[in-house]
Amino acid sequence: MQRLAAILLLFLFVLPAHAQRIEPMRLAVDAHPLVFETAKGKKSLEVEIADTDPERMRGLMYRTDLPENRAMLFVFNETQPVMMWMKNTPLPLDMVFLTKDGSVATIRENTEPFSEAIISSIVPVAFVVELRAGTAKRLGLAIGEHVRHPAICGQCGE
Repeated sequence: MQRLAAILLLFLFVLPAHAQRIEPMRLAVDAHPLVFETAKGKKSLEVEIADTDPERMRGLMYRTDLPENRAMLFVFNETQPVMMWMKNTPLPLDMVFLTKDGSVATIRENTEPFSEAIISSIVPVAFVVELRAGTAKRLGLAIGEHVRHPAICGQCGE
């Protein structure tokens, strides 16, 4: 009888929880690096590009790892105020909001994992870069500096 109860519990609780595990989205690393131009000099990072609605909606949700030398670039179809959140995102992140020419407009550092609080660009932007928390500070990134990549400014990233 105890064995039957254990099997029943397995089927009722353990297996459904395992079946509902959502796999994180992992986009291919783009052939061109994302280049940050700061007062400290240029720094290149590998980049995954989220340029479709489903990719932008999913972003880094469910990811438990993001290499220190990697970023995710969100490409929007028009310049507009952008609102992000950290729902289902277990990693603290830095978010860098960019104008259409790649200028840094807003920086939000060390965002809270799993938070549903809105993280706003404040001003209209065309791109958002998500980085591992602490990366913006490590790079010395400041408002007005530039981020280069062909997705942002054509051939300027080469």
